[in-house]
Amino acid sequence: MSDLSVFVDESGSQEGRSAYYVVTYVLHDQVEDVAARFAMYEESLAKRGLPNIPFHANPLMRGNEDYAGMSIEGRKYLMVSFGMLVQKLPIRYRSFVYRSREFGTPDKLQSLIRRDLAALLADNLEYFQSFDCVKIYYDRGQPAVTGALEAAFGYVLSKEAAVRRESDYRCYRLAQVADYLCEIELAAVKYEHGEQTETDNKFFGGKGPFKKNWLKQARRKLLG
Repeated sequence: MSDLSVFVDESGSQEGRSAYYVVTYVLHDQVEDVAARFAMYEESLAKRGLPNIPFHANPLMRGNEDYAGMSIEGRKYLMVSFGMLVQKLPIRYRSFVYRSREFGTPDKLQSLIRRDLAALLADNLEYFQSFDCVKIYYDRGQPAVTGALEAAFGYVLSKEAAVRRESDYRCYRLAQVADYLCEIELAAVKYEHGEQTETDNKFFGGKGPFKKNWLKQARRKLLG
């Protein structure tokens, strides 16, 4: 039996309180080993004397929650190390970015997410149908995403093929990968429009270094 995992994460407010809303889908064929890569990542942290904290980009960059009290140098190393892990993983991903002024309400956002996800599934239908089961991991944090997932997967794939599972990012390293890629794609649109923050510049550098050292590396994993 062949299974495909789809880990989903979002960044932004479904009510439009943030400038952008990002949804990321990370795909992993479960026959591809990831445990060894995770172990290597954890060993690299131990050698540096850094804590093995479940990766969460926003608190890491801001230095709060689990990262409170850590030096910015330590947090930068965690970001770089996790980015190196993502490069080595057998995954593919796609992200979609929505401007809040384009949707305004959760219902409109759900419609846009459903449209884009259904198109992604249809464009890659042979790939998705090659698996016996598609397992969707999402923490059901925002109803707009939950509703879009159910509608798009239910419409394009048979209901028997899509199994919905709860996902706590602390329990699933690939859910953390989706969080990381959300942050990269959010930074990409901010840099593109000259809206990057001081925190973005501290972690990623200017627009040129970001595109060369962060965005280019991430998009090598992009699903066509």
